[in-house]
Amino acid sequence: MAWIVLVVSGVLEAVWATALGKSEGFTRLVPSIIFGVAVTLSMIGLAWAMRTLPVGTAYAVWVGIGASLTVAYAMIFDGEPASVIKVLLVLGIVACVVGLKLLH
Repeated sequence: MAWIVLVVSGVLEAVWATALGKSEGFTRLVPSIIFGVAVTLSMIGLAWAMRTLPVGTAYAVWVGIGASLTVAYAMIFDGEPASVIKVLLVLGIVACVVGLKLLH
């Protein structure tokens, strides 16, 4: 169950990171609210997962999921420049996250 909560928390990290960028310094209400809700739920989930998972592993997986999804979303929907090397590097992060799960 801790792994499921951790993955959901990682997805919420991508949500709050994206909302933070779209809030334009907290001057836009809806993205600011989405940021606040997502960051709170993401941190609660991370903290809960860390009760049973090793701190280093849980944090690395959480960051890896959040970072990968944030970059992928930005490349697909927000016009962030994409390249083969960038996609391969993000896939490397995903592979490391999967490896951490398999080693646990």
